[in-house]
Amino acid sequence: MSTTTRAAVVESGGAPFTLAAVELAEPGPHEALVRIVATGLCHTDLGVASGGLPFPLPGVLGHEGAGVVEEVGAAVTGVAPGDHVVLSFTSCGDCRNCRGGHPAYCATWLPLNLIGGRRADGSSTLSRDGEPLGGHFFGQSSFAERALVDERSLVKVDPDVPLESIAPLGCGLQTGVGAVWNVLKPRLGDAIVVLGAGAVGLSAVMAAALTPATTIIAVDRIAERLELARELGATHTVNPTEESLPEVLHRLTGNGGADGIVETTGNVGVLRQGADALAARGTLVVVGAPPFGSEVALDVNGLLPGKRIVGLTLGDGETQSFIPALVGLVKAGRLPLHRLITPYPFADIDQAVRDMGAGKAIKPVLTF
Repeated sequence: MSTTTRAAVVESGGAPFTLAAVELAEPGPHEALVRIVATGLCHTDLGVASGGLPFPLPGVLGHEGAGVVEEVGAAVTGVAPGDHVVLSFTSCGDCRNCRGGHPAYCATWLPLNLIGGRRADGSSTLSRDGEPLGGHFFGQSSFAERALVDERSLVKVDPDVPLESIAPLGCGLQTGVGAVWNVLKPRLGDAIVVLGAGAVGLSAVMAAALTPATTIIAVDRIAERLELARELGATHTVNPTEESLPEVLHRLTGNGGADGIVETTGNVGVLRQGADALAARGTLVVVGAPPFGSEVALDVNGLLPGKRIVGLTLGDGETQSFIPALVGLVKAGRLPLHRLITPYPFADIDQAVRDMGAGKAIKPVLTF
């Protein structure tokens, strides 16, 4: 049987979120019905809601959900009713990258998660008044009191950890941590630079603080975020509106350049400054996403000393092992994600959007 639930619907590109009753289809063999307890609000949600991507609207977004399983499809084996779960992206499970432990680079990632709005077989998970809605966003569409979730989006987690404190692990926070742990892999004495101190950047700072890196530099234009970055493990902070970023990075890295840089801003000018600030054999991880078609000019000869520029999706993590490990660190107090979170009742989703856009909230989390 279908399930009626309340969801935040985006009617068209640029329209506000509107709370409305929608119908969830009956769980398929590889799906579960999840009661959502909390869900993070991410810039990707806002980008799609603005009409910046060809996701079918009207539709339901949300891709950092956390909740409790209520019902499972006939073929689901990894979770059972009553289990606490964090919801992340979905993937096919069969392509070369999925089989190799890199599901964030699934051959069908884009239609399954970001722009398709339907299951892989083309069927709808959501409807309103008998008309299909765009859904299946990241295999979940968690801006709703209940969500029909793809099995590969489900990650069973420790029930002793409050779901409100770990919902953002599904996307932004695992991205920042993964940039450091899965790509940069800092060695003893390395200098790490994080460009942008939003949720992804501050997650990268926290991750770097748990490595042998001895210099961790956070860069942002907002003084309060730089102060928080220091509290979370940054050894130095830079406000580029007050001092020259290239000059300060050159000085703070002992004139040798940065061993690792995480670029989270999506600003191609900042990306170029990051590339120029790399040490020989250093790596720049590109996380921030500018508009499609954006290009950046690079000094090719400057790259020859072994410098690498690497794009990254969702931290390149294997969610079934990566997310539970992060939950364990949260539980132990070693990954203080609560410092980034501002909770909002689900009904206040538009206020959360405004606060996020104004820089008042680093990581809004909607609670149910």
